[in-house]
Amino acid sequence: MGRFGRLGGGMMRAMETALELVDQTNLNAALETSSEAYRTAQPYPHIVLDDVLHPDAFAAAVRDFPGIKDEFWKGYLHVNETKYCNVYPDTWADSLQAIAREFCSPEFVAYLEKLTGIDDLIPDYTMDGGGLHQTLRGGHLNIHADFTTHHTHENWARRVNILLYLNEEWHDEWGGKLELWDQKMTACHARVTPAGNRMLVFSTADDTFHGHPDGLTCPPDMARRSLAMYYFTEESAPPVRRSTNYQARPDEGRAKKAAIAADRTVLDVYDRVKRRLGISDELAHKVLHSVDRLRRKK
Repeated sequence: MGRFGRLGGGMMRAMETALELVDQTNLNAALETSSEAYRTAQPYPHIVLDDVLHPDAFAAAVRDFPGIKDEFWKGYLHVNETKYCNVYPDTWADSLQAIAREFCSPEFVAYLEKLTGIDDLIPDYTMDGGGLHQTLRGGHLNIHADFTTHHTHENWARRVNILLYLNEEWHDEWGGKLELWDQKMTACHARVTPAGNRMLVFSTADDTFHGHPDGLTCPPDMARRSLAMYYFTEESAPPVRRSTNYQARPDEGRAKKAAIAADRTVLDVYDRVKRRLGISDELAHKVLHSVDRLRRKK
C-alpha cells in the first residue's frame, strides 16, 4: 500500500484536483531559496512562511475556527501545558477540513519533501497529536521535544511539523512567541510570533526543543490558535520511542524544574500504558489534572 493509500478513497478523490486553498505557486517560486534557508537555520532546520493560504481561505478558516466553548475541545491542563485540542476533523467546518486535506495532498507533501530534504513523507490526517490547538489567556506550553513515533503505526518515525497560525490578529505584548532552543537547552536561538496565515515548518527529533512557556496576556475573549499537522516516514524497524520531553529553561527555579521533571515522568508512564493497552486520552486528562491540583496544594 502506498503512503497515501491509507487516507481512504473519499479523501483521495478530494485531493486529485489542484490545490485551491494553499498558495502553492508562491511557495514553489521561492522553493530553492527556502530549502537553503531551512537547511541552514539554527538551532535546527526550520523556516517561517507567511501568506500560506489564499486570503479567502484564511478568512474562512478564522471565521469557522471553533469557539472557545465548543464541546469538542479537549483540555491538556497540567504543569507543562495548558491548552486545548480538537483532533477530530469530522467535527470541523468544511473550510478547515479542506485545508487539512490539502496539507495531506501529494502536491503539498512533495513540496515539503523538497523543502526539508526528507523523502517519502507520510501525512497523518488522523491528527495523532496534531489538529486544531488553542491556548487561552494565562495558558502556556513549556519547552519540549515532541514524541518521536506514531501511536498506532509503530514503524512510523515523526519527521516534520507544520504549525499554521489562525489568529485574526496577534500583538507582541500578548506573548505567545514560539521559542526554538538549542539541543543542550542553553539558549533560545529564534522566536516566532503566531501571526495570522503564518506557517512554521521544522524537522523533529528528540532534541528539537520548542515551546511558549510564559503565560499569555491576550484579552480574555482571544486565544492563540493554530492548526498542527505532522509528517512521518515508515522505517524498516520500529524507531526508538520517546514521549514528549519537557525541559526547564536555565534560569528557572529549582521548584519549577522539579515540577517539570515530575510531570514529564507522569506523561512518559501514561504514554507507555496508552500504547500498550490502547486506552483513551480521557484518563490522561484526569490524571494530569489531578497531579497539577496536588502540586498546587503543596
